[in-house]
Amino acid sequence: MKDNMPTRLNVAKKKVKDIKGFYNHLLICLIINAVLFLFRDKITVVLLSKRVFGSPEFFENINWDVFGTPILWGIILLFHAANVFGKGFLFGRKWEERQIRKFMEKDHMEKVNK
Repeated sequence: MKDNMPTRLNVAKKKVKDIKGFYNHLLICLIINAVLFLFRDKITVVLLSKRVFGSPEFFENINWDVFGTPILWGIILLFHAANVFGKGFLFGRKWEERQIRKFMEKDHMEKVNK
């Protein structure tokens, strides 16, 4: 086996590192957005403004000084999560299998308790 070929251990370590990186990103996002929200009257952060979108009605109802950063960061986090957890990370095959097992166990327990 060549040294440059990824081993199962190296692949697993990289996956754990990627997942840890995502959760660190999520934690930083939550902390910074909480601070921005708490100090929204004292700090003005303009990532997006009505001028950027030409003032369509939908964007008139959003206070971009307060919600612009979390909205953009949320979109970025979704891409990061998709990259780390892969296809179907929300409602993929593994989720379906867990749900099926859960409902089958629940049904079994109900029959046993009758």
